[in-house]
Amino acid sequence: MLSLTNVSSWTFDGDPKPSRLAANLVERLKCSLEAVRSLAKRLPLPPTRSNNGKTLVTVDLSEIAHPPTPARSSDGDDAVAGEVATLKTRIESLQAELAKLEVTAVGHRADYERERDRADRPVAELLKATANLIMTREMAAKLEGEIAALRSPPQPMSWWRWLRTTG
Repeated sequence: MLSLTNVSSWTFDGDPKPSRLAANLVERLKCSLEAVRSLAKRLPLPPTRSNNGKTLVTVDLSEIAHPPTPARSSDGDDAVAGEVATLKTRIESLQAELAKLEVTAVGHRADYERERDRADRPVAELLKATANLIMTREMAAKLEGEIAALRSPPQPMSWWRWLRTTG
């Protein structure tokens, strides 16, 4: 396979001066260096070796029918430019709609926060009331126990308990 990356000389048949640069071929064909290399790979150009080991390629410009491609405008075709303008308009309208939705979302978020605070207040009051109820029931049970102890007759104390308490 011919590798044109190491081509040291390009000669043109019919040209009195052989060219040492591929740039002349680029100028004559009005295309890029990569396009020239690709064209040379596709064409049956006979490579030859020089004495220093470099590859030489002989090019006959009369055999090459390479019409240069017309330069494209920077704006593109009218249809493409129309589509681009349509898409830009659509993007602007979507961005405006997004801004409106963001404002609405901020309002909804404020409503949500306010409602959550309003709902949290009764829950906090209910928790406080439940804690008070539990504490009241515990106090009532304790007092009932003390009342029951006071109403019951005193138990006779056995002599060994009496010794422990007095002494």
